[in-house]
Amino acid sequence: MASGKDSKGSAQKGASGSSQGPAKRGFAAMDENQQREIASKGGQAAHQKGTAHEFDSEEARRAGQKGGEAVSRNREHMADIGRKGGESRQASQRAAAAAAEGNLQRSDSSEQRAGRAGRDKDEQR
Repeated sequence: MASGKDSKGSAQKGASGSSQGPAKRGFAAMDENQQREIASKGGQAAHQKGTAHEFDSEEARRAGQKGGEAVSRNREHMADIGRKGGESRQASQRAAAAAAEGNLQRSDSSEQRAGRAGRDKDEQR
């Protein structure tokens, strides 16, 4: 009898393709889309029944504050955020300066064209 249980256990491990831990069953065995569909139906049913939780603005504010405090404890993460923000700002300032310089060059060239057109008319007279 003991050998029957052993073969059953090894068959389950072989069927899952992995010898690490038990095979997934039920909700965990479903693909992500199936899980979302079922969870969505549960949420809709809770709203229809009137038992669904809905955040008010004060509760949402407290939750956001709590999350912000948790994130800000990680100094390395905060330094990365600041560095990326500074790089982004610097890049946008450089792009704006380049665009402004390009506009100046374009306006100069249009003024030069206008000047040439005026000279050409004078020469034709």
